[in-house]
This record gives sequence, structure tokens and C-alpha cells, in this order.
Amino acid sequence: MVQLKVVITEHAKQRLREDRQGGITSEDILSAAYSIPGRIPSATRFRSFVAASGRSFDLVAKDTKAGRLVITVIGKS
Repeated sequence: MVQLKVVITEHAKQRLREDRQGGITSEDILSAAYSIPGRIPSATRFRSFVAASGRSFDLVAKDTKAGRLVITVIGKS
């Protein structure tokens, strides 16, 4: 079985520095992205992930030839 590669965009990494995404780490994003089953042919918002810190977040991802691309992260209040 081929291991899926997850790529976090620079935009998503920058968003992690904003207050709204406080408490969400790259590891949380990787865990969430790996947990999505199947193939994602177009950019899709996935809701209701929870970071290790307890912060809820959504992410937008799409599968490309390079792997699963995490486009952005949206922290919840």
C-alpha cells in the first residue's frame, strides 16, 4: 500500500500564526489530513477536527499528483 504524502501550503502555515488558529499545530493538520478517507478531486472543506489543545478547526484540502494538499486551516472559536 502506498503511503499518502500530505503537503501543507505556505498559506496554511501562515494561518497557524494568527490568533484564530492558536493552539493548532502542523501535527494536528497532518493527523486530520491523513484521517480523511478516499480521494479528494477538488478543493473541499472538511469540518470539525479537534487539535490536541482542544481547539476545533476546519481544513480545506485537495489531492494532487504531489499528494494531499492542505490549502488552508480555519480555526473555530
